[in-house]
Amino acid sequence: MAGNTNLHKASITKKDEFYTQMPDIEAEMRHYKDQFRDKIIFCNCDDPYESNFFKYFAMNFNYLGLKKLMATSYTDSPVAGEQISLFEVKDLNAKNSDAKHPYKIEISEVTDENKDGAVDLADVEFLLKNKKNALTLLEGNGDFRSAECIELLKEADIVVTNPPFSLFREYVAQLMEYGKKFLIIGNKNAITYKDVFAYIAENKLRTGYRNINSDMWFIVPEQYEHEKIKDGKRVKHIMACWFTNLAVQKHDEDLTLYKHYTPEEYPHYVNYDAINVNKVAEIPYDYDEEMGVPITFLDKHNPEQFEIIGSSRSVGNPMADFAPKGTYVMGGTAFYLSNGDGTYKRLYHRIVIKRKGTGK
Repeated sequence: MAGNTNLHKASITKKDEFYTQMPDIEAEMRHYKDQFRDKIIFCNCDDPYESNFFKYFAMNFNYLGLKKLMATSYTDSPVAGEQISLFEVKDLNAKNSDAKHPYKIEISEVTDENKDGAVDLADVEFLLKNKKNALTLLEGNGDFRSAECIELLKEADIVVTNPPFSLFREYVAQLMEYGKKFLIIGNKNAITYKDVFAYIAENKLRTGYRNINSDMWFIVPEQYEHEKIKDGKRVKHIMACWFTNLAVQKHDEDLTLYKHYTPEEYPHYVNYDAINVNKVAEIPYDYDEEMGVPITFLDKHNPEQFEIIGSSRSVGNPMADFAPKGTYVMGGTAFYLSNGDGTYKRLYHRIVIKRKGTGK
């Protein structure tokens, strides 16, 4: 196992520490209320000083009917104290009073302690003095792969967070290993990762409710490049989407098909026996064999309607060994269409699908 400190240094060096804005969290979470009831939620990449995930679940603890909320911080968070300021931990007996020491928060009860008619973070702060809630220092640095964080993971029912993008494969693999339900954010291109795509093809992973074509704006640390200032925070536009293994209603709905197949409009690839479909909305209703479609198809995929065969990275043959001069072959295995003049057009990543119930 790689050292936890090295893992975090790697993620920070790659500048993939992006912090989710509250409106984006609220818009997605509202769809899962019934699935959260009586569950233990774990935010294991979320320092409460900076995490809007922790803030959301703390403020909606009773509304969602949660059994327990857990969150862990980690050493050297690059945006410490920038998003929300909850309460001081300096009075705890930290091993190094000059450094921000990792800790965990466990909340089992949220009541309106200050009698102002609302349950808010002030109540959560007060309730940390209640024996049913606790803020405790961690022994290690709070990395999600550390032994003590794994023990918390074992206790959790659902994990909800925005993990470092550079560690996304490892993060998802850990959730699968321990059989956890989850709702997390990742780079949209993670769909094309071989191991992540395998989970999608097996219906063990799916996209959330937010349209994957609608990219997200994240709060970034001061040392990062940013594109604009919003509410006093530096924000950057990222190609990201929600990934989950919770039930998502849109993936139970059939995609409406209206286009008629013609060989002219849907040419075959020269290096794989499937037709090319340029837009998800143009999948033909009367073609029963394999089709290559854009990755945005996965946002509308109903496993009862279509079978996922593979992708342009996992099926077919590379063109590099036999493509004539002038053919674009850079970038590894891909699907190609003929230009009709002895050269070929290399296509962006494709998902290979086939309609179910065709009897073939």
